[in-house]
Amino acid sequence: MWRIWLIFDPRRALTALSVFLFVLALLIHFILLSTDRFNWLDGPSAAGSASATMPAPTAQG
Repeated sequence: MWRIWLIFDPRRALTALSVFLFVLALLIHFILLSTDRFNWLDGPSAAGSASATMPAPTAQG
């Protein structure tokens, strides 16, 4: 394992890894925010909810 660090500069490799993981985390969060189900800021839209489109049950008998 130590020979890998002789090939790569540890500061540059860890900085690149940190930047890559941060960009990946931002990308995942923005993808989730663009969906209706996982948008924790706005919540689900009223037009997409099942309770708004279902008729009220009526009494039979």
